[in-house]
Amino acid sequence: MCRLLGVVTRTPLLLTTALGDLAAPFTELSREHGDGWGIAARPGDGDAGPLIVKGTGRASDDELWDRALGGTLADAALLHLRMASPGLPVVAENTHPFAADGLAFAHNGFFSPYDALDELIDPGLLAGAGGSTDSERYFLRVLTLLRDKGPVDALAQAAEDIRARSSFASLNCLLLTGQALYAYSDEDPESEVSRRRGPDFFRLRYRADGERVVVASSGVPAAEGEGWGVLPYREVLEIRRADLGVRRWMV
Repeated sequence: MCRLLGVVTRTPLLLTTALGDLAAPFTELSREHGDGWGIAARPGDGDAGPLIVKGTGRASDDELWDRALGGTLADAALLHLRMASPGLPVVAENTHPFAADGLAFAHNGFFSPYDALDELIDPGLLAGAGGSTDSERYFLRVLTLLRDKGPVDALAQAAEDIRARSSFASLNCLLLTGQALYAYSDEDPESEVSRRRGPDFFRLRYRADGERVVVASSGVPAAEGEGWGVLPYREVLEIRRADLGVRRWMV
């Protein structure tokens, strides 16, 4: 499985500053979740789209990860540490975040079969898939739905489609748009991973402190203390870039 971290700040900051005490413990998680990493960052008002940086090694051993954290100025970003599902190669094409149409997406979990959504994805988008993961198909389904729906409804519908057509462990994801960072949370507590890892493994938590809003997977000690709220399953968290407004949507 993977780990997720997202942040939105009132003004553009270096990611090390924006993440503060979350940066080091999140990086440390890559010692287990070591099958690649990725960052999508939006540098501020009027940006043309997210800046994407990826690596296929362990983030804690990769100087590019350190340079990206210390040298990227952004007011919104999502970070992903990958633990590849069995049988899926560790290559750049399978490394999150996936990006298209000015959007970036990262997923923590898996569903099977990986092609369960293919007939629901726009054929042109499916033909352009770069990798072989279920997670990229999740994103392509969201992209297809975004042609007729807003981000909250698109995430909710994509998750519902997966639940109806596959078995899954978790559908946790982050979606970064020009307007907001969105987080969605859901898991199957009867999945093998959930039973083995325990009821907290797929929890997403978030915190707003006036100058930033952060959302994080479990496993980061600094993200589990006072002031952190749990994002309930089957809810979407919206964090607006314009004013740091936070809203939860029951879907």
